[in-house]
Amino acid sequence: MAKKEKSEYLIQAVSHALDLLEQFHGDVDELGVTELSKRLKLHKNNVFRLLATLESRGYIEQNRVTENYRLGLKTLELGQTFIKQMGLLRQSRPVLEALVRECNETTYVAILKEFHIVYLDVVETDLTVRVVPRVGARLPAYCTAAGKIQIAYMTDEELENYLPTKELKRFTPNTITDRDELKKHLQQVADMGYAIDNEELDVGVRCVGAPIRDYTRRIIGAVSISGPSMRFTDERMDKELIPLVKKAGEEISTKLGFHK
Repeated sequence: MAKKEKSEYLIQAVSHALDLLEQFHGDVDELGVTELSKRLKLHKNNVFRLLATLESRGYIEQNRVTENYRLGLKTLELGQTFIKQMGLLRQSRPVLEALVRECNETTYVAILKEFHIVYLDVVETDLTVRVVPRVGARLPAYCTAAGKIQIAYMTDEELENYLPTKELKRFTPNTITDRDELKKHLQQVADMGYAIDNEELDVGVRCVGAPIRDYTRRIIGAVSISGPSMRFTDERMDKELIPLVKKAGEEISTKLGFHK
């Protein structure tokens, strides 16, 4: 069976909605239903339904005085998220590369999405035995170094709302699945300023992570070093890897405008 082209999967209504959003550019601040109908070559009823849908989600808002429509705050939030992620990637890449040169282990930058982390970028070690890169993968925050260091600074109320209501899944014998035990552990992580994944997600893999803050002092991501536990001994972690990852987190944070 021939592989379908991506164009065959397009949903017309979604395309029309995006076409509508793209009409607001340059000097065009507001548009009415009639003008949008002409531009999109769609019936007014279809345009109104698109507008109502986008308005309900915050991507479009109506000026109550002119009754015309304009972009909503949700579009600004999306743009800011993109800018932040691109800024984080651009500023962190040289630090990741320098980190690999120093310790010759795989390094990552990750962000928090809901109760998961997503690795945005990775620089691999050239050693034969290594951890398989997981860029783009969603991994649970409570049993990864990059995740724990980001949720450790949440308030009790935030954490209570953030933690899954179901029982925390056990991935290895070392996974912390008790909520109270996890909260105590996260307090220790916050006090130390770094987190360790001690074979909590994958048997035979250890990681260490440090927070990345922006100019508002808010934690927006984490940098981590990951590798096989046979190389990540307690002694090496204490003497080399923990100081390196903390330094890397501080360097990226400084690049993003953070000041102590």
